[in-house]
Amino acid sequence: MPSRPPKFRLDAWLATIALVAICLISLGNVIVRYATDASFAFTEEFSVFLLVVLTFAGAAVAARHNQHIRIELIEHYLPSWARKVVFVLQWLGGVMVLGIMTWYGSTFALQEYQWESLSPGLGLPNWIYVIWLPLLSAAIIIRMTQNLVDRLRGREDPEVIHES
Repeated sequence: MPSRPPKFRLDAWLATIALVAICLISLGNVIVRYATDASFAFTEEFSVFLLVVLTFAGAAVAARHNQHIRIELIEHYLPSWARKVVFVLQWLGGVMVLGIMTWYGSTFALQEYQWESLSPGLGLPNWIYVIWLPLLSAAIIIRMTQNLVDRLRGREDPEVIHES
């Protein structure tokens, strides 16, 4: 098996950085709380924000590698032309949902910016947190489209075996 250098994928790096930051923030908060009986005020607000970023960035990575949860039994028993129809229908369903999320998330972020609303915990502008919803929803659409093109051309990642 030839070894290839790992590809730089912004969504994978973003998910990794968010996970590391959540771990560091939580660990720091636990240590400070244990040592001083006080906690950092920003940890919950940042942790929730980073968890949303982690979820959406991870979903983009999963969409690119065809690893989202779905029922594959039907796909395996269909002829090639029907399988391609199913691939396009799956893509259309995902694009519709994520397109709505992108549209309404963009509208919400713009309203948060225009209204200059602040976060309840730290008083930071809310749009800083909200803007990631439409951006990462659009990233998932892009990754789903890349995956669809690969699947229609017959280039699929090897099946992932999940052990229970």
